[in-house]
Amino acid sequence: MDCNTAGAPRQPETQGCVFAIGSLAAALEKVPDRRKRRGVRFRLVTLLVVLVLAKLAGEDQLTGMAEWAQARAEWLLPALGLKRKRLPHRTTYSRGLAHGVQPDDLERVVSEFLAGQPGTGTAIGISLDGKTLRGTIPVGETRGVHLLAAYLPEAGVVLLQMEVGAKENEIPVALTVLQALDLNGKIVRGDAWLTQRGLSAHIVATGGDYVWTVKDNQPQLRAEIEAAFAPAPLAKGFSAGPTDFRTATTVNKAHGRTETRTLTTTADLKAFLDWPGVEQVFQLQRTIREQRTGQVGGETVYGLTSLTAAEAGPDRLLGLVRLHWGIENGLHYRRDVTLQEDACRLKSPRSQRILAVLNNLVLGLLLSHGVKNVPAARRQFSARPANALAWLSAQHT
Repeated sequence: MDCNTAGAPRQPETQGCVFAIGSLAAALEKVPDRRKRRGVRFRLVTLLVVLVLAKLAGEDQLTGMAEWAQARAEWLLPALGLKRKRLPHRTTYSRGLAHGVQPDDLERVVSEFLAGQPGTGTAIGISLDGKTLRGTIPVGETRGVHLLAAYLPEAGVVLLQMEVGAKENEIPVALTVLQALDLNGKIVRGDAWLTQRGLSAHIVATGGDYVWTVKDNQPQLRAEIEAAFAPAPLAKGFSAGPTDFRTATTVNKAHGRTETRTLTTTADLKAFLDWPGVEQVFQLQRTIREQRTGQVGGETVYGLTSLTAAEAGPDRLLGLVRLHWGIENGLHYRRDVTLQEDACRLKSPRSQRILAVLNNLVLGLLLSHGVKNVPAARRQFSARPANALAWLSAQHT
């Protein structure tokens, strides 16, 4: 980080640091500032850097972020190369987000930065999943700002996130997201709602693969797959014919219960299913036993994939399906609970979406660098904020 020196020309409105090329702070300088120039006292990159620092240090609400920065003004002002006596007031951040930042601009910059983080390039699984910002749901209504994310569970990084309009569903937005990504060699997964012919065709045509679950939104497809695993009716004295069924089972014990997952695959339907690129179908049986009460429950899920039996046996498919379900704990839970996204009460839905992008940024920055315990890492940054600034200022390769 190369800050302006005392001998440099005085520019009180734009005074600040010049960050290393390739650093997060340098990336945030690329976000266009859409505020009117008159009355601007702090550069947009300064506001964004301070907000990210405060988030890394454990603050999630705008008031708390502003107060956190003010309490560290004696260190933070010279660290950022600012000649002013005070850091921005809460209203400055609020107005900066509401009037200075276009969410799509910030999304593009953050996505480009996270795509270059350690571990991102080697991750092959992309999970598509949507999330509603609860703080944007008007009183008496059920729908607020809904975002669809393309997430890399292996790296903890959101590659791209787009808003789903109030009068549309996730399917056309999912296609737009996929069209913006390089899918060559990637495996796309999503909930049953995204099990669509058009999405499947696009993924296969661009060199990727898919793993979908199938439920009642595709009733005929589900019935055909379910029938493949049903016991065949046999006449007396006859035995069942040969099948290519292959099975894998995992057993996990945690939180007072035992969960058994059994996944069975077959390629016999490949020639009969009218579905783009399909190679295998599968049945996943989940059984959960409560250790204290002995109560047993479970479900059976069906799915299909463009991966061949040689590319993905039942063991690998079981892992891929489970990894997709991990988006709830890996991304949504951390945003909702750890970063208190659902508790956000900013009046502007646009500002709430911007903070959601910053949440993705903070999580991606931490997880792509091997952080396992996000709350613990934030406590450490709160005690040593200079370390957080070093993360933002250093070149990442």
